[in-house]
Amino acid sequence: MAHGEFLRHASDDPDLASHVMHDYRNADLDPQTRAMLDYATKLTREPTNMQEADVIRLREHGLTDEQILSVCLITCTFNFMTRLADGLGVEVPEERQKYVETWLNSPARDQEWLMEAKD
Repeated sequence: MAHGEFLRHASDDPDLASHVMHDYRNADLDPQTRAMLDYATKLTREPTNMQEADVIRLREHGLTDEQILSVCLITCTFNFMTRLADGLGVEVPEERQKYVETWLNSPARDQEWLMEAKD
């Protein structure tokens, strides 16, 4: 839910944030953003099914190899941190949650192409 709150704040569109949090396929997204989310979802849910075609699809949607690497690394970092916390039963104390969110979100914030809305 913390990441949903970040999205609500960053997007200034609570409906979009709600759709993305629950099922991004129902959100009004541009094709490039949808392709990135499709890639991240597949990498998260079916990592052994990833193929070169998944990367090619991102290129076809205009992403550079550097941007594709960023999408992959961000997805992997979130997955790793979630599994680490879940595996150890870690719950972040409320007073430290903001620091964790800042750390987890900072790579995305530094990628202007990822944070800007596309027409």
